[in-house]
Amino acid sequence: MIDKYNILNLSLEKEYINIIWQDNHESKFHFLWLRDNCPTSFHLDSKMRKFNILSVSKDIYPKKINNTKNKLIIHWNEHNHISHYELRWLRNHCYTEINNQKYQSPYLLWKNDLNQKLKLIILNHDDIISNNNELIKWLELLNIYGIAIIKNAPTSSKSAFEILNKISHHRETFFGTPFEVINIPKPNNQAYTADALTNHSDLPYFEYAPGYQFLHCLENTANGGDSTAVDGFAVANYLKNNEKEVFNILTSTQIKFKDNDFTQKAIRILYSPIITLTKDNDFNDIRLNMGAMATIDVHPDKMKKFYEAYRLFTSLLNDKKFMIEFKLEKGDIFCFNNRRVLHGRSAFDPNSGNRHLQGYYIERDEIISKLNYFKNVQI
Repeated sequence: MIDKYNILNLSLEKEYINIIWQDNHESKFHFLWLRDNCPTSFHLDSKMRKFNILSVSKDIYPKKINNTKNKLIIHWNEHNHISHYELRWLRNHCYTEINNQKYQSPYLLWKNDLNQKLKLIILNHDDIISNNNELIKWLELLNIYGIAIIKNAPTSSKSAFEILNKISHHRETFFGTPFEVINIPKPNNQAYTADALTNHSDLPYFEYAPGYQFLHCLENTANGGDSTAVDGFAVANYLKNNEKEVFNILTSTQIKFKDNDFTQKAIRILYSPIITLTKDNDFNDIRLNMGAMATIDVHPDKMKKFYEAYRLFTSLLNDKKFMIEFKLEKGDIFCFNNRRVLHGRSAFDPNSGNRHLQGYYIERDEIISKLNYFKNVQI
């Protein structure tokens, strides 16, 4: 049986060690990379690299190599240092293989068909509190779908802290934690009115907009106020496949977002495209909030095209074929990726009953790192 973790042939080249594995895969490991990744380069407890790359010369090289059954042993020409590498570790970190792998997006995109499949994203509060498998399921929903709804949570003020602390610490903002989503006089944000809200992302004027948002429903007896949500990545993907010029405009045009908060005596300004991409050309985030967009100041020659693109994207984000609609019930926690899933609501009548939500933010890093921990992801 072929074992891909065993070496078939090994040769010492001018700048790297060349390895042919038993499955005929070829790896090249450069000398500085090998020395930098010697197991002794890392602190045993913290796992952080303690090796200083400046402590060796750029021309370091092996003076002797031994290939044992499970290890590659290198005697270096400097400091009499000897490195022991597990063959399995070397193969798993082969950067030839890593760079040849086709990128696979971790996201499952959705449209309004999720309305008929809401059970897929619904979890029970106490199950998450008591069962790590349910906690993992919650984290996976947030990572893959970008959305989840938790049922039967306690409804006392600030009680959502218990379940959110199962993930990590919260992200503090000038709105406070939790922030109160309730109709108030003289609001400093449109959310604090009874008006309808088109689908939007929160705080796009921050350099690092909050990753995930959690809206805990304490009471919702008013007429109206139905929640809406749309997968911004799915809409962006539609544009990418069907409206390439529009997609290119929205991924390349720097737009000014602003917040002029009279309660904070602060003016926040950020330039960013509405759609940003990762190094793999996957979707990174969507920033769109009509209330937080400053006066558009793109070049005159590009203004007409920009507004056409902006209007089309906004229209699709609020099109029923893409979005889902539901009414939050007392004890629900609406959880979503704020930089992927845009959210809104219909208008409600504050004289017909009360609508009171408490909001929290947690960074995307915390969701992913907790999920990596539970899945024991190797790095």
